Amino acid sequence: MATQGRINGQLGTELRDSMLAAVISFGGGLVLLLLALPVAPKTRAGLRRLADAVRAGRLRPWHCLGGLGGATFVAGQSVTVSVLGVAMFTVGVVAGQTVSSLFVDRAGLGPAGPQALTWPRVLGAVLTLGAVAGSLSGGLGQGGGSLWLLVLPLAGGAAVAVQQAINGRVNAASGSAMTATLVNFAVGTTALVAGWLVSLIVRGGPVGFPGNPVLYLGGVVGIVFIALASFVVRWTGVLLLGLSAIAGQLVGSVLLDLFLPTHGGHPGAATLIGTGVALVAVVLAGAGGRRRA
Repeated sequence: MATQGRINGQLGTELRDSMLAAVISFGGGLVLLLLALPVAPKTRAGLRRLADAVRAGRLRPWHCLGGLGGATFVAGQSVTVSVLGVAMFTVGVVAGQTVSSLFVDRAGLGPAGPQALTWPRVLGAVLTLGAVAGSLSGGLGQGGGSLWLLVLPLAGGAAVAVQQAINGRVNAASGSAMTATLVNFAVGTTALVAGWLVSLIVRGGPVGFPGNPVLYLGGVVGIVFIALASFVVRWTGVLLLGLSAIAGQLVGSVLLDLFLPTHGGHPGAATLIGTGVALVAVVLAGAGGRRRA
């Protein structure tokens, strides 16, 4: 996901149209899934089971809207990564995702059922928020623009926690992780296209399309992440799933900013310290994150 953030952020910068970059990322994943549908009988059978579950009331229609969370996350990537850097964006996502996961698991929104609100989880969430405040302390003093950029990764992280929970329910009802992924991408692409059309009226279109084919692969990364998340969340719960994903994002994002920095430059000491504290918080919260029997 750290790699996807770099891809989408760079695509948005070169297009000078962040919302279109998000549409390309999500829409590219949707196109690939639709092309694979004729040779994917399990996915088609899953769609039929999903429709039956909604008609029978075993699944609420809003459970199929997990793609809105992914759309929020990808839009935030495209807008902020090229300015904040991958590491700072990821630390913001960590805060939103960790805190949101606590309440999503406590409410039993995911297929794993209610999870106990233990003190290691709460302490881990508090430490994560402290890590974000420390890593962004320099940027927040530079004016309202920095504060607005902080809101996007926080909201994206919170939305991802809800997305993982309800996508897990779709996977459980359909019996197919790829069905849950297809529904996720269809909903997310629809929302992003609507947002881009508004942006097109307000700000105008892109300045041109980059020739680097790697910048169009964000959707492929998203397919892998969404499919795996919707498959394993029924056993792990949202918080533990998020913690494992967060650990990978933290390490990957710092390495990317160190060796392939964006225009924001290399991550500073505050970002590195904040990332380290957030990683400790992940381990601490995970120690108290086992499912209650």
